[in-house]
Amino acid sequence: MTTNAIEAHGLVKTYGEKRALDGVDLAVARGAVCALLGPNGAGKTTAVRVLTTLTLPDAGTATVAGHDVVGDPVAVRRVLGLAAQDATVDGLLTGHENLTMIGELHHLGRKRAKERATVLLEQFTLTDASDKLAKEYSGGMRRRLDLAATLVAQPEVLFLDEPTTGLDPRARNDLWDVLDELVAGGATILLTTQYLEEADRLADDIVVVDHGRVIARGDARSLKRQVGGDQLRVVVADRADLDAVTAIVGRIAGHQPTVDVGARSVVAPAEGGTSAISALADALTEAEIRVEDLGLAQPTLDDVFLTLTGAPPEADDDAAAVPVSTISEEQR
Repeated sequence: MTTNAIEAHGLVKTYGEKRALDGVDLAVARGAVCALLGPNGAGKTTAVRVLTTLTLPDAGTATVAGHDVVGDPVAVRRVLGLAAQDATVDGLLTGHENLTMIGELHHLGRKRAKERATVLLEQFTLTDASDKLAKEYSGGMRRRLDLAATLVAQPEVLFLDEPTTGLDPRARNDLWDVLDELVAGGATILLTTQYLEEADRLADDIVVVDHGRVIARGDARSLKRQVGGDQLRVVVADRADLDAVTAIVGRIAGHQPTVDVGARSVVAPAEGGTSAISALADALTEAEIRVEDLGLAQPTLDDVFLTLTGAPPEADDDAAAVPVSTISEEQR
């Protein structure tokens, strides 16, 4: 048995003249969480669609839990759960009825399906709304119900496309706790996300894609090291002092600072560590410049993202909906 739950080699997918995937390689170990990051249109959703058998690749190979996504799609579907970007629950059924129906479709039997629905509704803090029609749920509640639906059959591999979009901070933290429990139980998760905090919090491995290609991979710490070490950061009290502070920070750091006028901040790599902070504090005092914040900071995944792609993370819409008719009879 392979040690990887998900493997992909040289995946290519084009839509007209657009090359959504341009030779993507992936390897996700069993029981691990992999976050797929990239700017809008990078290819994240297309990769998920190929790996979940919703879209045929033009070239390359991929397996999920050892099953080929093209050669044996039925076996792939038996071991995976998919939560796409849009909730797919039936608005005319209650929360409990939605989950029970899905359980019966997975051949759990009526009694077992009802029991499983009750457990999941409690797990996602939806018990009080279990008898309420899904169309009356708020957006966040519908998202939680949709995610619960992916877990009814206790899948071996989970694909989560923007799983916490639309959730408030508390609901997001609750979902993260649920995912921690699933991984502790042996599940494998591949998620796409626009929240870098989410990738930092959950992922064992992070893969950054841009223009359909993998441009970086590693855990959060190793990716942050690619950007650099500590950074000097100054927030001035008066925006008029930004130019003067930029010159001072640049001289002490030995690097061209990054200036955010709106945030009144100046940031630059700091090779001297605490000694650089001391020198900067003395220089600012001597220049009689008032500051609101002065410190030494670690690079964030946002810094990594901007450095690698030149763009902030956004919701992915790279793959247009593919009609079922484009999938061969053998794959259905």
